[in-house]
Amino acid sequence: MRNILVTLKYDGKYYHGWQIQKNAVTVQETFQNGLKSTLGDLPDIKGCSRTDSGVHANMYCLNFHTEHKIPCERLIYALNSRLPKSMAVINAEEVADDFHARYSCKGKEYIYKIWNNRIREPFLDGYAFHYWYGLDIDKMNEACQYFMGRHDFTSFCTVDNHRPKGDFHRTITDLHVDKNGDLVTVTVSADGFLYNMVRIIVGTLIGVSEGKFKPSDMEYIIRSCDRTKAGVTAQPEGLYLNKVIY
Repeated sequence: MRNILVTLKYDGKYYHGWQIQKNAVTVQETFQNGLKSTLGDLPDIKGCSRTDSGVHANMYCLNFHTEHKIPCERLIYALNSRLPKSMAVINAEEVADDFHARYSCKGKEYIYKIWNNRIREPFLDGYAFHYWYGLDIDKMNEACQYFMGRHDFTSFCTVDNHRPKGDFHRTITDLHVDKNGDLVTVTVSADGFLYNMVRIIVGTLIGVSEGKFKPSDMEYIIRSCDRTKAGVTAQPEGLYLNKVIY
């Protein structure tokens, strides 16, 4: 029995997130169809995380156990010949039997893209959030410093009946905002992320730029453990799972 780690990237614009749903096309279902066609059966797939509808991935990792003897290099090309153009396998390798794409993960990096111009960019439709007011990058970066380290991020998590309240402590190791022309990118790295955590952080940073919050308010918002104190949840189309760290 072999344990295979597969790394892929996908355009989330075409999918309703990672996890299989009854009445919607998802990344998992699409990949499983290609895998079953390649191997002749369908192994149990373990994904590194859930991504929401419209969210993209530059690096998504999954693993499965199989007795099939196809070499990993051939598996890459075989899968890509069966997957749609919105998805591509970029690596496949054998890993230790106890490796788990989710539980072996030590951290992830997300990026969020904002097109910051009064005129929309058609070629970024679905790939960056269009925000046409000026952004104060210096204030946003000042606010970023309050997120660094280990905190209870309840204020930056959407809780629903499908995600019961638990330990909401996470450690952020990097959070910063860059501007290149009209494209603004928020980068955040952590040992783990809560549901909608990155999008709520981005929405709150935009709120700082708008003057709704002072950068120093971030300390109070984090300590409050109250979702209503933070900013809005930013749109999904600007979000990318960028790196998975093992």
